[in-house]
Amino acid sequence: MTQRRAGEALLQSGVIHVVFRNCCLTGETMSARFGVWWCGPGAAAIFALGLLLGRVSPSAQEAQFFRIGAAATSGTFFEIGGVIASAISKPAGSPPCEHGGNCGVPGLVAVTQATQGSVENLRMVAAGQLESGIAQSDIVSWAYAGTGVFAADGQLENLRAIASLFPESLQLVVRGDSAIQTFADLRGKHISLGQLASGTVADARVVLAAAGLTEKDLSAEYLRPGTAAANVKDGTLDGFFLIGGVPVPAIRELAEATPVRLIPVDAEILAKMRESSASYHRSVIPAGTYPGISVETPSIGFNALWIVSADAPDDLIYAITKALWNDATQRLLDARDPLGRQVRLEDALDGLSVPLHPGAKRFYREAGLPVDENGVLGKGE
Repeated sequence: MTQRRAGEALLQSGVIHVVFRNCCLTGETMSARFGVWWCGPGAAAIFALGLLLGRVSPSAQEAQFFRIGAAATSGTFFEIGGVIASAISKPAGSPPCEHGGNCGVPGLVAVTQATQGSVENLRMVAAGQLESGIAQSDIVSWAYAGTGVFAADGQLENLRAIASLFPESLQLVVRGDSAIQTFADLRGKHISLGQLASGTVADARVVLAAAGLTEKDLSAEYLRPGTAAANVKDGTLDGFFLIGGVPVPAIRELAEATPVRLIPVDAEILAKMRESSASYHRSVIPAGTYPGISVETPSIGFNALWIVSADAPDDLIYAITKALWNDATQRLLDARDPLGRQVRLEDALDGLSVPLHPGAKRFYREAGLPVDENGVLGKGE
């Protein structure tokens, strides 16, 4: 896709955020060569207005756009994707990094794009409709092998990894006064399985099958996390599935307003899931992760992977990977404690289910990480 077409696509695609410096952390209003940028609390600057009003300078219009497909705006993919977009961006005319400017890739304008989630992200990256996307590790493995929800697509063999970003857990949320205590209690209940084309709905179906249930045993809906949380709060929904790093913003905000519980995934369900894939592993959501939940919750773990096409230029992906792991990026991520502090270079090789992009492999080799000759990592495999 040409840069001009990519810029046009930005205007036509749902919710898109561009982040510069650390304004996403301060909520300040700032000006830049692109025009006026507004940075709301915990969000990033809205870019489209400057383009629509024709306030973008010629040099800015030649910027290299790089989209990160995330998921719903109330989820962890979008939260961390926004910080990363800020970190790797360095638009023309930015002050030098050492003088308080952006420390990203010169000329790069990265944006985080709201999508349906993992499944859509991978299909769009493979088709050249997105430069990159964040996806669950097990869903990535299905796409690469052409199995599961990708059986009709065939193998998406052009998918490559930049990094494993952070661990994720399956979370089934119900009201504190709900009669639901186990997965068996979901029968006949009104439950959101996640958005269609999301990793959440794909794995919700897997865990339900392991528990001896199907969607037909429930009154199933397919809602965005924010909508599902609002419906649980007002009592029109019994519960919802959501996979993400903890804490997930939508769940945290719900727990601050209404008493909720997380339903544990027992050992028998996990064992059944591992019969189909050894990639499923035990995770534990710590006590105190969400307001009012004072016990730890055993669950199922995944990794959030940052995926690009094999066709992405090696030098660009090398520069992006280097910017991802520099000290300035780490400071931005640390400000998103506790989730941002889980994004660590030493864990960048965990759970990769596709080969590394050559540009990323070059960076990790220089950093002394154990990358094999084929670009598939030994750690976490």
